[in-house]
Amino acid sequence: MPRNDAAAGTSRLTRFQQRTRQILRVKRARHLVQLAVAALIVVAAVRHQLEEEPAGAASVDALCPFGAVETLLTWVTTGSLVSRTHPSNLVLGAALLAATVLAGNAFCGWICPFGAVQDALSWLRRRLHLPSLTIPERADRILRYGRFVVLAVVVVLSYTTARLWFADYDPYLALFGLNWLFGSDSPLLWAGLAVLAVVLAGALVVDRFWCRYLCPLGGVLSVLGRLSLLRIRRSPSACTDCTLCDRACPVGLRPSAAAPLVHPDCVGCMDCVTTCPVRGALQVEAPVLLGVPVLSATGAAAPPARRAPRTAGGEES
Repeated sequence: MPRNDAAAGTSRLTRFQQRTRQILRVKRARHLVQLAVAALIVVAAVRHQLEEEPAGAASVDALCPFGAVETLLTWVTTGSLVSRTHPSNLVLGAALLAATVLAGNAFCGWICPFGAVQDALSWLRRRLHLPSLTIPERADRILRYGRFVVLAVVVVLSYTTARLWFADYDPYLALFGLNWLFGSDSPLLWAGLAVLAVVLAGALVVDRFWCRYLCPLGGVLSVLGRLSLLRIRRSPSACTDCTLCDRACPVGLRPSAAAPLVHPDCVGCMDCVTTCPVRGALQVEAPVLLGVPVLSATGAAAPPARRAPRTAGGEES
């Protein structure tokens, strides 16, 4: 029977071939989800641009969960929303909060269309054999605080100006809002396009440049990711220190140094897990409460973890 033939064919595959197939399946699934979300955003942007009454079709602003962060302080203190935000932003923000507590920063790795664009640029660089830029570990740690600097500036200025201040400079909106295609009377259109050009140029030489160092929503999710019930955990007894997982990480973390949980900056792409050649060395585990595994891999109560030094890709246990 065909099903038996397929099963027999799979059983004849070497362990390496089976692992390669698994990696490809996960990567294809992730890229298909990213492509579908990006297509949805582009369709929404086109509809909004072509709408005779712009308020009748959702804008890209209304479909962004970061709008909830931008308008939250104004909404709590005054009961109103920052201009160009919508109750849908609060709904999406609440949904993202719940998803992050459950599954960490999977939004960044699987959903965010701007993350998908950066992944595509990394793929293009590899295909064209272009050089990449390696950021020293110490500089990388410092630069990651840039997300929180941008976040603080955006929140403060959004509250004090009572408008969506960041929209003029947001590279995501500059690209997916399609104002560059349909024309715009905004005097700051070129400022947004200039920021977009710098970010895309950075992403061409550093994987997910925006996500690593500047994305304000990424800063929020990095903090909330510490509360996630699902985290990728490294087993020191199974790990062979081959560092293949480090090379696969698109945001420059070091899963091979996790002690035992991978850093909250993880975007949940699963590339490290699928690339790892040793079964059980890296795996998604739950429940994890406040960064502490409740159960071990065998289901028993997890023993107290030994304290390990913090690294660029590992989280102090």
